[in-house]
Amino acid sequence: MPEPAPGVEPQYRIADFPEVRAIFDRIGLAEQLGVSNPYFLINDGVTRDTSVIGGQDVLNFSSYNYLGMSGHPAVTTAVCDAVTRYGSSVSASRLLSGEKTIHAELERELAALLGTEDAITFTSGHATNVTVIGHIVGPGDLIVHDSLAHDSILQGCKLSGATRRPFPHNDHAALDRVLADIRGRYRRVLIVIEGVYSQDGDIPDLPAIIEVKRKHKALLMIDEAHSIGVLGATGGGIGEHFDIDRADVELWSGTMSKALAGCGGYVAGSAELVRFLKYTTPGFIYSVGITPANAAASLAAIRQLRAEPELPRRLRELSRLFLTLAQEAGIDTGDSQDTPVVPCIIGDSMRALALSNALLRRGINANPILYPAVPEDKARLRFFITACHTEEQITSTVKILAEELETLRAAG
Repeated sequence: MPEPAPGVEPQYRIADFPEVRAIFDRIGLAEQLGVSNPYFLINDGVTRDTSVIGGQDVLNFSSYNYLGMSGHPAVTTAVCDAVTRYGSSVSASRLLSGEKTIHAELERELAALLGTEDAITFTSGHATNVTVIGHIVGPGDLIVHDSLAHDSILQGCKLSGATRRPFPHNDHAALDRVLADIRGRYRRVLIVIEGVYSQDGDIPDLPAIIEVKRKHKALLMIDEAHSIGVLGATGGGIGEHFDIDRADVELWSGTMSKALAGCGGYVAGSAELVRFLKYTTPGFIYSVGITPANAAASLAAIRQLRAEPELPRRLRELSRLFLTLAQEAGIDTGDSQDTPVVPCIIGDSMRALALSNALLRRGINANPILYPAVPEDKARLRFFITACHTEEQITSTVKILAEELETLRAAG
């Protein structure tokens, strides 16, 4: 066995890895300061406007069951029926013998909701971006992504082997300048943005991004994890919100774990794109197909959304109420606008932890988002609004939030 290079200390015990020890040190510091760990709390029962934590009913603002479809009777019935008919797993790659009728039905409904020719589903939302980005572009290509892009996008960029360049958040003029400088060096260019940004709750100027894309002969991918079922009159996402020609965006990706009550990801677009991905994408052909239960849940959620078209409108009204009341109370909500993602920016990780603890003691569950997920001066609590919430729940929550913030400030 070759000897380690001079000066390199071998690391062979995982418990001694610096990054492993740092996690335990951070948790220990919080406990020393009297702040309990808010992560991995067990939420019993169906998580809607309320959940059960430690045997107590609490108002829940920490899950993205935006339309209340998880736990909806129609969705639950569809899941049970699918498991009875198909079993708990399709037990094979769909390319070989795992294809079920319910897969094609779900992909047709997704394409119809998004306004595209076709769609393909994957077993994981995170893995969808990771496997598809690296399958569309590679060495010799360029990926330009929003600086606040989700980790799944960043991982896909790294593994693709393509050159990666971030551009300032939601700044289409900066994107234009980047491409004007370097577009000519690359074969393919992929621009990647999100429909609703999950930490800040803001929306990109999609028509402007499309103009930049056209100008520089680039491809455009939009991660709609937090915008499908949320934006647009019928929940069709950011494409419906801006009423653009869906063919102007080559790849519409997203997850079914949020508004669509299941688990797994999808990519929608042209028939040619989807056919290519179904026969060649590593994360599809070398993975078992999406489970019957998850396919049935999202299929039923889409159909129920069509039967209850008032849900996206109600979600927007409640989200606007929360945002308005929070801003009137002097709470820093950042750039959130017209979405059900509303941050309460504290600017200090330990204070964010303390505020989360205080709210939970008063029966409100809102998770803290800390560095490195966001910059330390942007540490926050993040509130997810759902169509299940009531105006009274929102009014009382913002009142309590303001009170606890004032107490935290007074304590220094």
